[in-house]
Amino acid sequence: MALRASVVRLAESVTARPLNLQQASAALLPPIPLYRNILRAHRYLPSDMRSLGDVYVKAEFRRHQKIDNPLHIIGFLSQWKLYLDELPAGPEGQHFKGKKLDPTLIEKMSPEQVGQLYEVMQATKGVWRPPSDGNSDSDS
Repeated sequence: MALRASVVRLAESVTARPLNLQQASAALLPPIPLYRNILRAHRYLPSDMRSLGDVYVKAEFRRHQKIDNPLHIIGFLSQWKLYLDELPAGPEGQHFKGKKLDPTLIEKMSPEQVGQLYEVMQATKGVWRPPSDGNSDSDS
């Protein structure tokens, strides 16, 4: 019972003072509404970004579905809330190109996280590459 009370207090402290005051709104959302709001916000993104984002969000929420550690849960929800707050709302999302990753954030990542980031970068390179002249395949 004491653990439950401390988790509630911890959640209240995060919602009263978000981890990043410049970027986050004051309240954390429960997992299911947060998940739905992210997928709704993706509707306005360009189709390539939407498909990649939807698959990634679904996989991450599925992977973290059975997490028991309250600190991991709050960290997970707060970071996805930050992401949701950064997405443009409505039709202006069609022109959204993302944002650059802060170099200090990369320095704080574990080697595994850097590897995953590299894999995402490699997977998305083809999505954003401008179309070629079309002559490379037909000339062979």
